[in-house]
Amino acid sequence: MKKDELKAALFDLDGVVFDTEPQYTVFWGEQCRRYHPEHPGLEHEIKGSTLVQIYDRWWAGPLEQERDEVTRRLNEFEAQMDYTFISGLEAFIADLHRHGVKTAVVTSSNQPKMQSVYRTQPEFHHLFDEILTSEDFAESKPSPDCYLRAASRFGLDRSQCVVFEDSVNGLRSGRAAGMMVVGLLTTNPKETVAPLSDIQISNYNQFDFQKLNQLWQDI
Repeated sequence: MKKDELKAALFDLDGVVFDTEPQYTVFWGEQCRRYHPEHPGLEHEIKGSTLVQIYDRWWAGPLEQERDEVTRRLNEFEAQMDYTFISGLEAFIADLHRHGVKTAVVTSSNQPKMQSVYRTQPEFHHLFDEILTSEDFAESKPSPDCYLRAASRFGLDRSQCVVFEDSVNGLRSGRAAGMMVVGLLTTNPKETVAPLSDIQISNYNQFDFQKLNQLWQDI
């Protein structure tokens, strides 16, 4: 039976579109050491989670009263962040579009964060056909809900979509959605990413539709 054609590429945001994960590691590292010194490395565990998920699990009970202050710090931090595209991304996106492949951002980030993105990178809106944020799905990564909703937004089946992810939660989300998964080595080492993805890349340089489609056909 002929395999479905590749019709859509679905991208996480931080660590996949923007080289922002090291910056978030600094911010959340500071907050986690302040509020959860008993749990070293927590900033790595929460990658790919929505802010609501982080608060529900780690800023509950007595710490609930600290949420507003953490949110204030986060908003200030995100407003000053450097939103630099992962190397080669823009050319790769343009090549996908030339070959009729739809593109979407599927991120656990919320709208306030996205406003900072739009201010810093005004052309961001023109790169992608759809942008789904945490407000657009009921369950966040590692649930497959966000990627299945993105496929539905294009009227496509999961078998026609490929996911680009970097975090463990995100990689598991793409896997659970039953989609081909490309793992970015921007946040985690290859030994962590490889078992949860079909191919691993460091950036989008030397990567184009032809190479992706060949891998698509081979998997």
